[in-house]
Amino acid sequence: MSPRGARARRANGKKRAVWLAAGVVVLGGTGVTAVAVSGGGEDAGPGDGSRPAKAHVLALDGKDPKRRSLPRTETQTFSLIGVSWEDSGDTFEGTAQIRTRKAATGEWSEWSDLDFDVRAPESAEGDASDVRGASEPLWVGPSDGVEARVVADGEETAVPDALRLDMIDPGKTVKGKGNGGDKGSGKGNGNGKGNGKPTASPDATPEPSDPAPTNAPTTAAPSADPGDTTGGSGGGEGSQPPTDEPTGSASAPEEPAPSTAPTESAPGTDPTEGPPDEPTGAPTGAPTDEPTGRPSAEPPTSEAPTDPTPSTVPTEEPTGPAPTTDPSGTPEPSATAPTAPAIVSRADWGADESLVQDPPAYLNKVDAVFVHHTAGTNDYTCADSPAIIRAILTFHVQTNGWNDIGYNFFVDKCGTVFEGRAGGVDRPVLGAHTYGFNSYSSGISLLGDYENGGTPTAAAKQAIADLAAWKLGLHGVDPEAKVTLTAAADTGVWTKGQAANLNTVSGHRDGYATLCPGASLYSALPGIRTAAGNSPYSTGN
Repeated sequence: MSPRGARARRANGKKRAVWLAAGVVVLGGTGVTAVAVSGGGEDAGPGDGSRPAKAHVLALDGKDPKRRSLPRTETQTFSLIGVSWEDSGDTFEGTAQIRTRKAATGEWSEWSDLDFDVRAPESAEGDASDVRGASEPLWVGPSDGVEARVVADGEETAVPDALRLDMIDPGKTVKGKGNGGDKGSGKGNGNGKGNGKPTASPDATPEPSDPAPTNAPTTAAPSADPGDTTGGSGGGEGSQPPTDEPTGSASAPEEPAPSTAPTESAPGTDPTEGPPDEPTGAPTGAPTDEPTGRPSAEPPTSEAPTDPTPSTVPTEEPTGPAPTTDPSGTPEPSATAPTAPAIVSRADWGADESLVQDPPAYLNKVDAVFVHHTAGTNDYTCADSPAIIRAILTFHVQTNGWNDIGYNFFVDKCGTVFEGRAGGVDRPVLGAHTYGFNSYSSGISLLGDYENGGTPTAAAKQAIADLAAWKLGLHGVDPEAKVTLTAAADTGVWTKGQAANLNTVSGHRDGYATLCPGASLYSALPGIRTAAGNSPYSTGN
């Protein structure tokens, strides 16, 4: 699905930590070397029961240029897994399947496919010398064994160089305490705006996991609908929806988060329901609308202002390269900004700020919102959401080599909204989520897989609608409108420099050749746009 072609990898002067800092252990009988990777913290936290997220890798070595395999192998405990390779410009074309062993029961999962529809951002961040190509990560729950098989597709295609498995242990946090705090990040994590705790999980019997964040939400979370929230975790052979998994490590059980069962939505009352969009595919002709502006060749990487008050962001179209500082200069409280929906801060979901080496970069304006899904499994409790996001942060930084987590926001199936990339939820933070259009947009990712049977809940759809309405409203953008943007790269749907006519609330597949955000979530986007237009957070209301 991804465009093919090598891209020059240039060092841009960024100072990055060297992650391969721990011991090397040869696993008996496998001939595979496991390199333990340290995120800079100790195994235990500061005496409060917390521990930092950690990554470790297994090399997929071999002489066959088209195949790699890993027999059943014991390894350190992990909950999220993916594959990566040396050159991010070498797009992998083929199939990678993994199966994992549950740490608590020793049961092996069915085979699951990994998705290969992610690209390094087209900004300077994507040209850093340590950026790697990678699959989308797959959440599997606490596991201590893995088996893998990778096959390149086509006569002229080979397995990429330095192919490896990347496994992430999301660690554990204590209520309201992030791993590493704001240490060295220079970030305003949400500016104190609308932090909230996750609502109750729709699962009948939630598993123990991270304690829920303690700050009460400023708005009530919508109720979940009775739709299917247990979609399949991949299209591998013999794949099936995963069974319930423990949400804590077998060696370090975590406290359960109290919850109550939410009220289910009545049939036919989902305010986001609407006719499905047709996938755009490759455009048939150049749109006549004029683009709002061309993206900067190298989006800014300057440090965020330290004043935590919200900025007044200009509403005019960008006319040139994005500024190197927040375009408003010294931020002043915005008189027209609507009240924000409840958003769980990075501190409350446990972001390890020591991973983030460079300050955030900003856009002139957020012209559009792209909706994504994380893929992986739908069989998670909402108490798992902070751990899933911590694992994705660690994967994006230590595996992909990005500066921070790629998405600007996350939403889970209970409708809880989480702050993603640092820099201020009310500011136009440059993310790494939609290749070719990052310089104009904000990215919202729904936890779960909505391509292989999963159905987004009413709570999740309403949360996406409210968040999109608020975020676009800060920039005077109608969530039910169209916008014309200039593609900053060849995306498989648009060519570089082409004028792309898009909805202001679009799916990832509208901008890039991918199945994301999945068929069922993509078909829900018309209703989400309508709900955003009617949202109390929309500036039109």
